[in-house]
Amino acid sequence: MPGTIGSRVADAGLNALDTEATHIYVCSANPTTHTEATSTYALGNKNFGAGAAFGAPANASPDGRKVSSVAITDGSVTATGTASHFAVTDSVNSRLLLSGSLSATQAVTSGNTFSLPSFDFRFPAAAS
Repeated sequence: MPGTIGSRVADAGLNALDTEATHIYVCSANPTTHTEATSTYALGNKNFGAGAAFGAPANASPDGRKVSSVAITDGSVTATGTASHFAVTDSVNSRLLLSGSLSATQAVTSGNTFSLPSFDFRFPAAAS
């Protein structure tokens, strides 16, 4: 029996990004664990502190709910390589909250900074 996800249910999942995300990492491969995001594949990160990396859940277009990240202009590069993925982590609880591919790879050099535009993460409304 199919149904439609309500805003409250979608927001419950998106709230973890809004309130618990502390860091956004650039990575050399797609991490599937907190350790891979913060160590194995990590090339750099931006530490926002809890509650500052994403905004509150909002309506998405054409449907569903979303959160939007803050744009990064001063991320710290900690290793030299090619960034192909990103990861959002909760360092307080050692959790990987979200990961995915960057829209384009980016060569990074240790000691420099990186930038990433704001991006949305969306839960579309379920088909009924």
